[in-house]
Amino acid sequence: MDLVLLAVAAVWGGATGLLIPRAAYRFAVEPEEPWRTACPAGHAFTGPFGGWWGPARCTPCASRVQASVRYGDEAEAPVAYGEETEAPAPQGEETEAPVPHGDKADAPARHGDKADAPHGDQPAAPLPYAPGTLAPLVTVLACLALAAATGPRPELAAWLLLAPPAVLLATVDRRVHRLPDPLTLPLAAAAVLFLGGAALLPGNAGSWTSGLLGGLVLGGFYLLLFLINPNGMGFGDVKLALTLGVALGWYGWEVLFLGGFAGFLFGAAYGLGLVLLRRAGRKTGIPFGPFMIAGALTGVLLGALAA
Repeated sequence: MDLVLLAVAAVWGGATGLLIPRAAYRFAVEPEEPWRTACPAGHAFTGPFGGWWGPARCTPCASRVQASVRYGDEAEAPVAYGEETEAPAPQGEETEAPVPHGDKADAPARHGDKADAPHGDQPAAPLPYAPGTLAPLVTVLACLALAAATGPRPELAAWLLLAPPAVLLATVDRRVHRLPDPLTLPLAAAAVLFLGGAALLPGNAGSWTSGLLGGLVLGGFYLLLFLINPNGMGFGDVKLALTLGVALGWYGWEVLFLGGFAGFLFGAAYGLGLVLLRRAGRKTGIPFGPFMIAGALTGVLLGALAA
């Protein structure tokens, strides 16, 4: 049964993780700018839920990759998120494909010491606009860890449902230092509803009431930090703290304190590492959302193991 549970968690993490790169790309824009509606090659997003769900290449770009492979060309390797390359314009057209605001066109990907060039008249395969392996891998590992720690208890369903959007939030925040409201606010409501459902089922190991109080306490604490130093703490972190507080509070006050403290510890260690490596100064801003989420995951895992 445990192996089946782990297998289901891994499949769920992989399937949902594959949807993260496109959504992260669309959300990763500067404040006051609209969400992206087209890939780097200028193709409008289509598919389920207005094109928000889909693989790391849109359908036209994926078709070009398949055509390139069919004619003997090698698809170019993915590049780092935010370093997308413009797809070349079709033959006979002089206009360049639009590039979303904030992205820079890079030089062609290199194979060894020579730049790859398309064979014949086939265009070069367009690059994906987000990492195709990191987000799914992180999601799979998180879901596996949650399944192994929680076991077949009702709250596991809530953890597995909350894990992919949490990875999405961490990805977006790492890219543009922003936690979008369309993600943070629904996620807080989902945490309350999912754990409320788990509390109604037999065999659960937590308390929905303490979860609600945990959300209020951790959210209130982050709100206080925001009011004291708005430049050091974003309001998106305050809204994310509501969700994390509910999850941590499910297993009690000790887990709430541990998970909240772990987030600060991870963030401080990362910032100190950047300073020691001379890649940042003492006042350099860092995205805090990924460390909040990592700390909460640590707390939930320890709370599930101890329950």
